[in-house]
Amino acid sequence: MKAIVQDRYGPPDILECRDVPAPTPAPGEVLVKVMAASLNARDWHVLRGDPYLARLAFGLRRPKAPILGTDFAGVVVSGEGFEPGEEVYGEFGGAFAEYVRVPADRVERKPASLTFAQAAAMPLAANTALQGLRSLEKGQSVLINGASGGVGTFAVQIARARGARVTAVCSARNADLAAGLGADRVVDYRQEDFALTGGRHDLVFDLVGNRSLRDLRRALVPGGTLVISGGGVFSGGSLFGPLGLIVRARLAAPFVKEKIVVLEAVQSRAALTALRELADSGQVVPAVDRTYDLADAAEAMRYMEVEHARANVVLTVHAAP
Repeated sequence: MKAIVQDRYGPPDILECRDVPAPTPAPGEVLVKVMAASLNARDWHVLRGDPYLARLAFGLRRPKAPILGTDFAGVVVSGEGFEPGEEVYGEFGGAFAEYVRVPADRVERKPASLTFAQAAAMPLAANTALQGLRSLEKGQSVLINGASGGVGTFAVQIARARGARVTAVCSARNADLAAGLGADRVVDYRQEDFALTGGRHDLVFDLVGNRSLRDLRRALVPGGTLVISGGGVFSGGSLFGPLGLIVRARLAAPFVKEKIVVLEAVQSRAALTALRELADSGQVVPAVDRTYDLADAAEAMRYMEVEHARANVVLTVHAAP
């Protein structure tokens, strides 16, 4: 099968579309013919090995898993709990390939209302948004820093579906996107400092990692909740990247009046089911910025990294029937 492989850390140019052995599912696994796969910020972190501290998990000298990608939508070939031909989606390593084998509890039936490209954009990003906002209640106010990214576009919609008042922080070029997804107010971060003029919110969801802990807390009402989830942009390599903010948040959490949550979103079939229901009810519609062929994965990665893609970027692997 064809797959996108990296043998070392570096820029998108190191990615190669190669012939590799097709996977064989073990007991408790499902073999999926991948129709589409989406890119996430995690993929460029793995590609670059950035921040360097993350290589303790990714692999010190080279990636432990040479095939990139985690989010996919496709058709079951064989496996436990599903019939051949069923349309599914899920999250597991090695998704930038024509076939992927997945533990049965990490795959679920695809939302019927979505295309394969839309469904592939959901698992990691939408689940991160879902879990980051789990404490949000109807009538509360939420500020989403990074509202036009993959996670952010889902967060705006999920917060809106929960009846919250949504302030979206993004660039001016993405203001219409955020407003169209349901944001009540859009803040252009180049023109306005949300920590000073963006009001106070019951929950601040930080998806960028570009502000200090003090600034983020300043945007909260007394006793509000700050949720931090990764982020960061490539700037030539860093030791800590967004991990620095995460470490400071963990150290500060016991000593401040606000609730600070460092999000560690856990994927599961139950989460995929909840996301499918949100999609099929029309409350969440994945926003796809661009699609690329599998062989053009390097160009897709470059677009996401350099052009600061809005919403989601998707690879088309097999042509949809």
